[in-house]
Amino acid sequence: MNGETEQPIPATSSVAAPSEQGLRRVWAIGRSIFHWALSAAFFFPACSFLVLLGIFIDPRKNDGAQRMLCRTTMKLAGAKLVVQRAQGFDPARTCFFFVNHVNLFDPFVLYATIPQFFRGLELESHFRIPVYGWMMGRFGNVPVPDDSRPSNLKRMWRLTRAALDSGVSLVVFPEGQRTRDGRVGPFKEGLFRMAVQFGTPIVPVSLAGAFEFNKKNDPMIRPGTITVYLHGVIETKDLGKDDVPALRDRVHAIVSKPINEGLALSETPENRPRFLPQD
Repeated sequence: MNGETEQPIPATSSVAAPSEQGLRRVWAIGRSIFHWALSAAFFFPACSFLVLLGIFIDPRKNDGAQRMLCRTTMKLAGAKLVVQRAQGFDPARTCFFFVNHVNLFDPFVLYATIPQFFRGLELESHFRIPVYGWMMGRFGNVPVPDDSRPSNLKRMWRLTRAALDSGVSLVVFPEGQRTRDGRVGPFKEGLFRMAVQFGTPIVPVSLAGAFEFNKKNDPMIRPGTITVYLHGVIETKDLGKDDVPALRDRVHAIVSKPINEGLALSETPENRPRFLPQD
């Protein structure tokens, strides 16, 4: 794919950013502002055009332009995207992509690197945001109810099944929130129960290097490499509800492995910051 490098699956990891003090801190802030401004200057006009285009053209027929938008936005933001596909990954299968959630750039990274048409499950409250909410509905994202009333859950399951039956894969963030420390948080079981009930295969996806690039509650962009691991397909059609906890733990372990290896490498003595703040 354009802008990405495809390699075998062996794990790689990213090195933690060195301690930022003095002139180094000033440089990091200036560089971050530059990349924010550059990517925003491209994204907002291009996205506005695609939204207007979406009024007249089915967004599914405009998938290439949307991918170009995401690839270019990430490049201007200072990210080099690397894709590593497992031999067991099948881009032709309609599936759930289970992904660790890191920052606001995750949807851009995924849409720039997953080689098939997909949409996502998104909180229903987001659909009430002016313009953005309309765009998410028009583009086919599935709303996740803010409360767990049976009628709301039934509607979500119906919409999810309809998307999958039409050949649209779905991206989900089973943690339910962005990580605060770079590690993969606990996975919720509900989405796994859905996958088992539908018999829909699961593809675990790991975003390594995304936390070093940008963190929750920290506006700084630190340009670097984000590696997207597309792991092998996990079948669910022969599983029952009693298998859900084991399935959840298996997927969590697969997603976490490259992330934990990267964090372990960043903590080795040669990669630790040389200048530590004084007490």
